[in-house]
Amino acid sequence: MDSNKDEAERCIKISLNAISNNQPDKARKFLEKAQRLFPTDQAKNLLESLTQNGKPPDENGGPVNGDGPRIRRRSHGDGAHMSGDGATDSAKPYTTEQLDAVKKIKSCKDYYQTLGVEKTASEEDLKKAYRKLALKFHPDKNHAPGATEAFKAIGNAYAVLSNTEKRRQYDQYGEERSHPSRHRNQRHDFEADISPEDLFNMFFGGGFPSSNVHVYRNGRMHFGQQNRQERREQQRDGGLALFIQLMPILILIVISALSQMMVSQPPYSLSYRPSAGHIHKRHTSALKVPFYVGERFNEEYSGNNMRNVEKSVEEDYISNLRNNCWKEKQQKEGLLYRARYFGDSDLYQRAQRMGTPSCSRLSEIQVILHG
Repeated sequence: MDSNKDEAERCIKISLNAISNNQPDKARKFLEKAQRLFPTDQAKNLLESLTQNGKPPDENGGPVNGDGPRIRRRSHGDGAHMSGDGATDSAKPYTTEQLDAVKKIKSCKDYYQTLGVEKTASEEDLKKAYRKLALKFHPDKNHAPGATEAFKAIGNAYAVLSNTEKRRQYDQYGEERSHPSRHRNQRHDFEADISPEDLFNMFFGGGFPSSNVHVYRNGRMHFGQQNRQERREQQRDGGLALFIQLMPILILIVISALSQMMVSQPPYSLSYRPSAGHIHKRHTSALKVPFYVGERFNEEYSGNNMRNVEKSVEEDYISNLRNNCWKEKQQKEGLLYRARYFGDSDLYQRAQRMGTPSCSRLSEIQVILHG
């Protein structure tokens, strides 16, 4: 029902514009549509007056059903006009030029005409036109009747035409309210996604939309709470998406931390000097391999456990010897190759004298193990 009410109010506004432009048939058509969507006394009274007199009630300056637009009267004395919408606006003067400019904007039939640009206007042309008109019709500067609506229309026109996709659709379908009966089941809303005030602040204040962002659609301003709620939901959705993207990395970090916690510290170290947690030096029984253990080693390992530890120490020691032996041979062969290539006898002699201690020690261990 709220959407019907909004649409009905929009139809009433269109009919009032049609009446001011001396288009009674168009006004009657939209008033009848407003009554079908959401019956109101305002639309009913306007229809009755149009049927009887061919013009709306109170054309001489009174209110229409108490909540419609009022006709402003010229004040006496200084040639300025005074607003008649209430006590606050009535204290703000305006000029005839401002009033004529407002009427001109409200009579525009499309967004290009509203901004005063051609359909081939570039983005820079749109910006220039908006800057000029926004300053001219801002409610703080222009107090003529309808200036606020004109300011909104200018902002809405720029917001749509500056959006490439919306402009393409607008050029294709035209403004929906120009053809209200067209595409009844396929609506194309060409409304701004930002309020005229916030758009103005972005242009002239260098700021971004405030927390009180509101959207101007169906001819009415929709303030605050709904958009704040939508943005909070979008922020929550964005946070959830980011969390999902980071989840594999977080899982890997947790698994790595748990694996490190679950892997116990080895009971020995083959380092040539004491290290953290391994400060007491020992030797294996069979190969006399030096290694370091912790303070509680003797309490925790004995008998078969001790033999298993020493076996692991010797296996690691032999594996290290094999790796180091291979490196020593590679280094010696590299020097011999360079000496032959360059014909350097001194380098050749030095390469021949180069020892391979890890290989020698590995040979000794092989003799011990295999006789």
